[in-house]
Amino acid sequence: MRLFECGSLVPGCPWHTRADEDAEIVRRAVEHMRETHGETVIRENMIENIKARIVDETEAA
Repeated sequence: MRLFECGSLVPGCPWHTRADEDAEIVRRAVEHMRETHGETVIRENMIENIKARIVDETEAA
């Protein structure tokens, strides 16, 4: 299982998501960025920053 914690990108944000596939995590994270953080344009560097912070759940423990 893979894990993304938004607080690793947006300090103080408690939101996180888990999925088997990185692509699903990126999709959910982009949706979260739009809905919660008001991002209207998701640039490629934001996608790369999200991908760089996805870890195996066992590494996060």
